[in-house]
Amino acid sequence: MTDQPHNMEGMGSRGVTRPMMDMKSHEHKKDHEHMDTDMGDMKMSADDRMIMLKDHHKQTLWVYWVIVLLGFWMIASPLTFDYGKNVVEPAGGRPIWLSLGDRIAAMYWSDIISGLLLVVFGWRSLKPNRPYSVWIICFIGIWISMAPLIFWAPTAIAYYNGTLVGVLIIALSILIPGMPNMITFMKMGGNVPTGWSYNPSSWPQRAIMIGLAFIGWLASRYLGAFQLGYIDTAWDPFFGEGTLNVLNSDMSHSLPISDAALGTLAYTIEFLMGFMGGTSRWRTMPWMVTFFGILVIPLGLVSIFLVISQPLTVGAWCALCLFSAIIMLPMIPLQIDEVIAMWQHMMQRKQKGDSLWTVFWKGGEALSTENDERTPELVTFVDKPWKVLKSSIWGMTAPWQLTVSVVIGLWLMISPKVFGLGIQTSAANLNHLGGALVIVFAVVAMAEVLRSFRYFNILLGLALAVLPWLIEDTNMTLNLTTSLAGLIIIALSFAKGKIKETYGLWDKYVV
Repeated sequence: MTDQPHNMEGMGSRGVTRPMMDMKSHEHKKDHEHMDTDMGDMKMSADDRMIMLKDHHKQTLWVYWVIVLLGFWMIASPLTFDYGKNVVEPAGGRPIWLSLGDRIAAMYWSDIISGLLLVVFGWRSLKPNRPYSVWIICFIGIWISMAPLIFWAPTAIAYYNGTLVGVLIIALSILIPGMPNMITFMKMGGNVPTGWSYNPSSWPQRAIMIGLAFIGWLASRYLGAFQLGYIDTAWDPFFGEGTLNVLNSDMSHSLPISDAALGTLAYTIEFLMGFMGGTSRWRTMPWMVTFFGILVIPLGLVSIFLVISQPLTVGAWCALCLFSAIIMLPMIPLQIDEVIAMWQHMMQRKQKGDSLWTVFWKGGEALSTENDERTPELVTFVDKPWKVLKSSIWGMTAPWQLTVSVVIGLWLMISPKVFGLGIQTSAANLNHLGGALVIVFAVVAMAEVLRSFRYFNILLGLALAVLPWLIEDTNMTLNLTTSLAGLIIIALSFAKGKIKETYGLWDKYVV
C-alpha cells in the first residue's frame, strides 16, 4: 500500500487490514475515480466503492486461500489425531450429558463437517462482494471454538486444535481483511466524538483491553483444562484446596459445560473484538461496540459476582478465579466510554432523522470532522511506554476517595480471617460480600462517565454499619471495625473527585 493519511480511520496502519484504503493511491487512477472530498469527508459513487472493494480484495486474497487450507486441516485432524486414544474424563467425577463414545463421535464429525464448510465458503470468498460467505466462515470459526466445550472434547489435542483453529478462522475472516463489504456503506469523517476531549476507540485505549483479555484468557484456560480433565490438579498459591473445592463444587457443576472453559471462550471473543474496526468504530460499527460492551460490562459483572459469592455458596476461595475477576473488573470502566460515545452518536443521528436500525448496523454520517491528534501512536510504545499507557486509560481516574474505598473493601474481605472467624460464618459472609461489592462499585466509579456509581457505596456502607449488630456468630472487635469501615465508606462516597476529560452530551450525567 502507499502512504496512508493520518485521518483515514487509522486504516492501513496494520497492513491491508481495512477496506477503506488510502485516497492517494486512488488519485493515480483518475479514469476509475470520481471523488468529491470536502473538509475530510469522503463522498463516493457506488462504482468508486466497488473499485476500492475489488482492490482491497486483491490485497487480502491470501486470507481466503489460508481459510481453504485450514478447512483441509480440520478435515484431516480427527483422522490424524485419534480422538479415541488417551481420552480423559472431567474432573471431580462430574457427570456430563454425553457418553464417552458420543463425545468422540461428536468431535470427529464436528471437525470434519466444519472443515468441509470452510473449504466450500472459503472457495466462494475468493471472489469479491460475497459478504454472506465471509460471515458464514466467521460463525464456523466461532463454532469450532465452542465445539470442544459443548462436546467435552475427550483429548487435549482435540480441545487445543479446535480453539486454536477457531481463533485463526475468526481473525482471517473479519479481523485481518476488515468487516465484509464495509466499504459499500461506511461514511468517512472525524474520529473524535462531538464534544469529547479524546477518542475512546483509539488503539492505546483498545490495546489495554486486549492485554487484559489475554491475561484473563490464560488464567481461565488453565482452570478449564482442569475441569475438562486434561490436567490432574489446579494450583492455588493462597487457599490450599480452595480452588479444587470451587471447581468441583455443585455451583461450578450447575452448567452443562465447563464454566471455566466458557470463561476462556468469552475472553477469546473479547480479545478478538478488541482488534475489530478502525479508530472510528464508535461511529462506524455501533453493533460491534454494543456486543463488545455487553460481553465486558453486564456479563463481566455477572462473572465477578459469581466469583465473590464463592465463600457464601461453596465455603472456599479460588485464587485464580479471583485473579480472573481482578482482570475483568477494570475492563468495565475502560470499555464504558466507547459505549457512551456510540450511544451519543446514535442519538444525534436519530435527531437528524436517521433510522436507528440502519445506524446501529451500518453507522452513520459523521457529525464532526475532528481527528484525533492527541493520542500517541501505538508503535511509539517501545520508546515512550508511559505516554502510551497514560493515553490508554484516559477516561478512568482514581480520586483518593475511591482509592481509599478500595483499600477498605480489601480490609473487609480479610478481616474475618484476621479476627479468627470461620469462612462460613454469617459475619464472614457479610464482610466478604460487602467488601467485594465496595471494591466493585469503587472501581466502576473510576470511569468518569460512571462516577455516579459511587453512590451505591452509600447504601453498602449503611448496611455494613448496621448489620454486624444483628448477627450472632461474630465478635465485638469485628463488629466495631466493620461498622467503622461502613461509616467511612459512606463519607467517602459523596465527593465526585476531579474530572479530567469531557464527554459531549454525557457531561451532564457526570455527577
